Amino acid sequence: MKIGYFADGPWSHKAIELITCNPLLEVSFIVPRYEMPDETLKAWAEKLNIPFLPYKNVNSPDTIEELAQYGADLFVSLSFNQILKKDIINTPKLGFINCHAGALPFYRGCNPLNWVLINGETEFGVTAHYIDEGIDTGKIIEQRMYPISQQDTYGSLLSKAIVECAQVLYSAIVKVALGEFEAVDQKSIHPVGSYFGRRINGDEVIDFSWPAIQIFNFVRAINTPAPLARFFVAEQMYAVASCELIPDAPDYISTVGEVVGKHERGNVIKVGDSTICFTKICAVEDDILGEAFTPKFKIGTRLNRAS
Repeated sequence: MKIGYFADGPWSHKAIELITCNPLLEVSFIVPRYEMPDETLKAWAEKLNIPFLPYKNVNSPDTIEELAQYGADLFVSLSFNQILKKDIINTPKLGFINCHAGALPFYRGCNPLNWVLINGETEFGVTAHYIDEGIDTGKIIEQRMYPISQQDTYGSLLSKAIVECAQVLYSAIVKVALGEFEAVDQKSIHPVGSYFGRRINGDEVIDFSWPAIQIFNFVRAINTPAPLARFFVAEQMYAVASCELIPDAPDYISTVGEVVGKHERGNVIKVGDSTICFTKICAVEDDILGEAFTPKFKIGTRLNRAS
């Protein structure tokens, strides 16, 4: 089976290693992201002696006509960033498939690994599915679930997902090649599902009226390599590198965002329900993070959402 590969990043590097080891599969061409074509994928194209085709608009009639000439049976997307429209979706005879780091029909859209942590999930999914004209709404070929522990952060989930997306995508490609599967309509799992938009500047700021568990989840959800959760003390911005829940911390009403304790582990902060301990923070200057340190703010210091 011939494959047209639309891809970018470490996810796609792992997947193409698996694909090219299977004699049933042949990559006909690689289409990288246009703005900054992936150098590793370019090296793969050279190794496989196939075209490396950065297109500004993969949906243009000229592009579709050119791609059709390669005779790929299946188009595959992994971390590709252009919205795919009907004509290119329908070009290969076996369809166009994608791998998404979310348990569809839930966690459609952007940044699913951030959002599963923000929502306090205990597992995350990886789904290989057909692409249709919706956003992550096509029929499911394969889906696997993986546990999330309280020690997991965005970084650790990302490392897992890079490996597991490659495995799930490869497995789905083999199923399509052999015709040994039955695609599942997402509406048969849930009639609505859930969708998440792209995170923007400002979304990283902590709201201290949230309960402690929500702040804990938020901090680990946008940890490295994301921008880290932020707050201000007067005019100074800080980022939270790590925090801890406080066992048996009582719920009570007081001023949220106030430092109410300090010890060798860091500062205790009053939040919406109880308290939380910030153990490592960084000063932020011109959007550059300084070295992480244990906070020692005076009791009574106010941590705010804005300067």
